[in-house]
Amino acid sequence: MRAILLGILSSAFFSATFIINRIMNVSGTSWAWTASFRFLFALPILFFIVLFRKNLRPLWVEMRKNPLAWIGYGTIAGVGFYSLLSYAAVFSPAWLVAGTWQITILAGLLLSPLFFITLETKSEVKRVRGKMPLRSLLVALFILTGVICMQLTEAGDITVSQFLSGFLPVVIAAFLYPFGNRKMMEVVAGRLDTFQRVLGMAIGSLPVSIILAIYGWTTTGIPTSGQMMQGFLLALCSGVIATMTFFFATDLAKNNLSLLGAVEATQAGTMVFTVLGEIVFLNGSWPVGLSLIGMIIIMIGMIANSILNRSVPVSKLKKTA
Repeated sequence: MRAILLGILSSAFFSATFIINRIMNVSGTSWAWTASFRFLFALPILFFIVLFRKNLRPLWVEMRKNPLAWIGYGTIAGVGFYSLLSYAAVFSPAWLVAGTWQITILAGLLLSPLFFITLETKSEVKRVRGKMPLRSLLVALFILTGVICMQLTEAGDITVSQFLSGFLPVVIAAFLYPFGNRKMMEVVAGRLDTFQRVLGMAIGSLPVSIILAIYGWTTTGIPTSGQMMQGFLLALCSGVIATMTFFFATDLAKNNLSLLGAVEATQAGTMVFTVLGEIVFLNGSWPVGLSLIGMIIIMIGMIANSILNRSVPVSKLKKTA
């Protein structure tokens, strides 16, 4: 249950991604700057957190063991997925990007056969290939029904080009995020805590973040102080708080694919929190009709996930070797 609640909390902070992205796009900030800001500003915050906890040395040891994995999977689940979201936000409204992002609910479940979990029996401990948990898959499909309902009301107001430019990059990002996160969990195998892992992945994303910053500078110049403050808030809410909370939740559930899928499904809350954020900060209108029905379906699905997986004794799950 704790993992589910943390997942919902992370979705609330992750909704800042779509709200602040929209604000930054309106102010003329390049999508490349937006993507790089999330990691360049988050990096020193994460560094001082890990330094304060006196955990830098173990992270350094792990990164030296397998630097290519940290750069590769760190980039995939870091600036790689986020640059696609930032790019999509240029062409499509926040509701479409946030709604399409919910495909990550299914992506995490569909990726399950690519990973192994540890099972402990009376006679042995063995690693077996994961299977798609049917119960979580059905709940995910139910939640996606709500997402579709929320988008149908607005779908007629955008062009095919806007739809494809805002849809395809987000679909790719929806698979990159859980894939990179799970691969990093396999690499560290429980030897690092969430703070260390998030910092390591931010460091791994650094080369591409710098490249994106250079591209943003050549296309739109140096951001204004206001745009940089927006970038800092984006990094704090989405890059630090949301990421650490979500990764901590997935760490709790990593040896139970049903619970892990349920945690990843909590990101559907991002759609709801984005709508609420637009109402509060951007003078958006309250959803009505199908949009309201869709929001209710999403909330019911998230509650169902919590109930179906609350009996999982996370503390007794054996850590992956």
